[in-house]
Amino acid sequence: MQPLRIVFAGTPEFACPALQGLIDRQPPVAVLTQPDRPAGRGRRLVHGPVKQLAIEHDIEVLQPRSLKSDEVFGQLSRLRPDLLVTAAYGLLLPPRVLALPRLGCWNLHASLLPRWRGASPIQQAILAGDRQTGVTLMQMDAGLDTGDMLLRAETAIGAHETAGELHDRLARLAADLLRQGLDLLVAGELPEPVAQDPALATHAPLISKRDAAIDWREDAAHIVRMIHAYNPWPVAHGQLGGLDVRVYRAAVEPDDGPGDDPDLPPGSLLPASGHGRNLDRIRVACGHGVLAITELQAPGRKRVSAREWLNSHPDWVG
Repeated sequence: MQPLRIVFAGTPEFACPALQGLIDRQPPVAVLTQPDRPAGRGRRLVHGPVKQLAIEHDIEVLQPRSLKSDEVFGQLSRLRPDLLVTAAYGLLLPPRVLALPRLGCWNLHASLLPRWRGASPIQQAILAGDRQTGVTLMQMDAGLDTGDMLLRAETAIGAHETAGELHDRLARLAADLLRQGLDLLVAGELPEPVAQDPALATHAPLISKRDAAIDWREDAAHIVRMIHAYNPWPVAHGQLGGLDVRVYRAAVEPDDGPGDDPDLPPGSLLPASGHGRNLDRIRVACGHGVLAITELQAPGRKRVSAREWLNSHPDWVG
């Protein structure tokens, strides 16, 4: 069998392990990635992670703003791809692009489809309290993450795992799943695609900074999931002790600590806790239960542990 001519489409860091796996195996004939974006104080255009990796390995990079034009379709046609593989690319593939590769188009999606179709599957899995997630290798169609499934790989979600930590594990899992899929394809042993059950589908919409605003009237367990789901972006934030703090890590604590007042309104600081004199948790009254913050950041200050914060803010000890 002749080596496959693969075009890889991806943009952020999530796609890099899969692209590196392809490079180690056989470099793709080209990489599709979104246009450079302005970043930093100077708003200079910067390469995305996938583009940077492709440049380092002398792989042709295409950065169209859309895949709908005849010019872009002509560029892709000239590559004569056998297979197009996408991972967090960020643009929908038009029908004629989907039909271009001889073997179709594959997508690596960071959930166990049909659960969490859409842009934020990792965050939504944590928000929902899912115990399991994974990666699905699917045959793409014209819908949003609706294509038939080829392979899936499952993993447990850690009790205190953040979206950033889970993202990195799933990116490596996606690379392994793609390697497995290609091995099976070359051997002629790829399983028959399995259709998704639309009745089981859930949607993972784009998230924004507004989504990360903490409402202390919510259940403490929900707020903890929110804090971990929005770490490292957009970072959960809320009013606390007169400051709009960003919260990176937290846990649920029993609401029966010494000096706790059940009549205090949600968002009130409760006596700090820890082991002996080593106070390491900032406790906050919620609509139900108590939240224990272990890592936070105040405006204009660096990100610190709760212990560091309490050492310099004795008025928060209670």
